[in-house]
Amino acid sequence: MSNEHPSAPEAGEAAPARQGIQSVELAMTVLLALEEGRGPMSLTQIAAAAGMQPSKAHRYLVSLARVGLVAQSPSSGRYDMGPAMRRLGVESLRRMDEVALVSEHLTGLRDRTTHAVNLAVWGDHGPVVVRWEYGAHALPITVRVGATMPLLTSAMGGAFLAHLPEQITEPALCGQLQTEQLDAATRETVARIRDEVRREGVATTAGGVIPGVTSLAAPVFTAGDSFPLVVTLVMPARGITEQDLPRLAAELLNSTRAMSEMLGHST
Repeated sequence: MSNEHPSAPEAGEAAPARQGIQSVELAMTVLLALEEGRGPMSLTQIAAAAGMQPSKAHRYLVSLARVGLVAQSPSSGRYDMGPAMRRLGVESLRRMDEVALVSEHLTGLRDRTTHAVNLAVWGDHGPVVVRWEYGAHALPITVRVGATMPLLTSAMGGAFLAHLPEQITEPALCGQLQTEQLDAATRETVARIRDEVRREGVATTAGGVIPGVTSLAAPVFTAGDSFPLVVTLVMPARGITEQDLPRLAAELLNSTRAMSEMLGHST
C-alpha cells in the first residue's frame, strides 16, 4: 500500500475543487425553481426554470416528494414546497441570530472603506446601536453601544424612517420630540427623508448628530417579518470629497445587499 499523501498546492496554485454529489446539486436547482416561482408550479414550469427536460425534472420531483421536500396537489397536479421543507425553514429561522451574522461582515466593510462602521436595531424608542467597529480615521466622538439615536438627524434614523411602517416610527418620533402628535412641518420632513432614502438607497447626513462627521446608512433586510437592521459608515467630514461619497455609498449598498441575501431575504 502506498504511503503517499496528496500534495498541497504550491504557492500561486489554486486548491483543487472539493468533490460533491452532482445529483444533490441538481436537485437543489429544482427546489430553487420552486422558490423563485413564488407559488405552486406545473412540471413544465419547473423544468423550464431549472433548465431541465421535463422527464429529468420529474424524476427529481418524485425523489424530493418521497422525503417531503416537495408536495404535489392531488387536484391540480402542481408542485409546491413540502412539509419537510417548511419544517426546515422554520427551524432555520429559529436558529438564526441576525445581529451576530451581520456583525461578522462589519469588519470587512470597515477594512474595504477604512471608515468606522456601526450596526443598529430598532428599539422601543428608536434606533439602537448594537455594534461599533472603529476605522482608521479619528472621529471627534463616538456613540456608545446601547445608545438610542435620533430619527430625524441621524443617517441610521433616516434609513429606519424609509423602511419601517409609519405606525412603528411615529410613536418613537413623537417620544423623541416630546410631543403627542407630529405637526405638519415634521411630517413634511419625514416624507422628504423617506422619499430621498428610497430613491438613493442610502441615508446621508453631515453633522446631524456629531459636528464634523458624515454618515451613510443602508438597511439589511431579513427573511421573515422582522424589522430590518441598519449598517452605517461613519467618517470625518474633513477629507471626504463629493467623489468619495458615491464610491462609499456603492460599497455600503453592495455589502448590505450581500448581508440581506445571507439572511435569506429575496428581492
